[in-house]
Amino acid sequence: MIVSLCALVIAVHLVSGTCDCGYSIQSPEGEGVVVFMDRLETDFGQLQNISQSHDWVAQEFTVSAEDGRGNYSKAFEPTNVAIQATHAQNNPSQGNGVELRVSSTISNDAIPGSEIDTTRLDLHWGSFRAGIKLTDIKGTCAAFFWYFNDTQEIDIEFLSQEFDHGRGVYPANLVVQSRASMEAGYDASKTGNFKRVDLDFDPTESFHEYRFDYIPGHVLFYADSKLLTQMNGSDMPTSGGHLILQHWSNGNPLWSGGPPTKDATVTVSYVKAYFNSSDHKRQSYLQQQCGLSAERASVCTIQNVTNATSHSGDMHDSDDNDQSDAAGTELSLLGGLGLGLLALFL
Repeated sequence: MIVSLCALVIAVHLVSGTCDCGYSIQSPEGEGVVVFMDRLETDFGQLQNISQSHDWVAQEFTVSAEDGRGNYSKAFEPTNVAIQATHAQNNPSQGNGVELRVSSTISNDAIPGSEIDTTRLDLHWGSFRAGIKLTDIKGTCAAFFWYFNDTQEIDIEFLSQEFDHGRGVYPANLVVQSRASMEAGYDASKTGNFKRVDLDFDPTESFHEYRFDYIPGHVLFYADSKLLTQMNGSDMPTSGGHLILQHWSNGNPLWSGGPPTKDATVTVSYVKAYFNSSDHKRQSYLQQQCGLSAERASVCTIQNVTNATSHSGDMHDSDDNDQSDAAGTELSLLGGLGLGLLALFL
């Protein structure tokens, strides 16, 4: 299939058309595009219960205070995961989503929190996005991250105790965990792969899209499509993994703080992931689907999201083939360029 792309014109569609040959983002070098063949999209507001989703599972486990380097254990409980399905058309900032709660009630020396994980474990190179509204109750950590193991992990973490409404300070902690950070006691700040970047908005007032692009040798972090920072080099991950949405507290004054004085809730309206699978059978299937296309192979541009649109991601009709529409600009790429990009990322 890859060889046959040389003879094709790859059409990057605006809304209409199928995406048989993947989804594209702008190359971080600024020239050309990067193409991913697979996708996972979830509009949490369309669910009645997280158990309805084939793509996500609420987690149940406990991390001891010692293992979590906190004053309390962390108890992740499915009962702290709930769907808010009341659509507030007149106030999109209060829109639909899955609520991840941290309880203010300590039970068995543990602070109850919440976590949901993707069922797929093969999310490799890709662009990963989530629409999130954060809590303003101090003493919790909210995280959106990709995980393979403790030495291959990409994190966006928010510590509500760091938010200062009076000064308008709202940091995002951006982390790539690596073997080097493990050797430093899992302190990525000692490896150069930790950045604390102040957001230019209040993340507790409304939904915003948080995103990281994971490509060979590079991880780029964004908020509402604005680049926050970029990390590069041999410490970047190389494997396929899965996505995690998490909200927790363990009383560590140097990180989560807490426990919160009252129940704290983070709401996630959507997740959109465009990626290449690390599963060779899945890769082959998607390549075949692209090869079966007519004279034009469709690649859809992934839409950039702004604050005005981040409360609800544009979801695309799905089917068993993951052929769907994606929003973007119309562009034609020569088959040779498409060949190079697909060969790099498959």
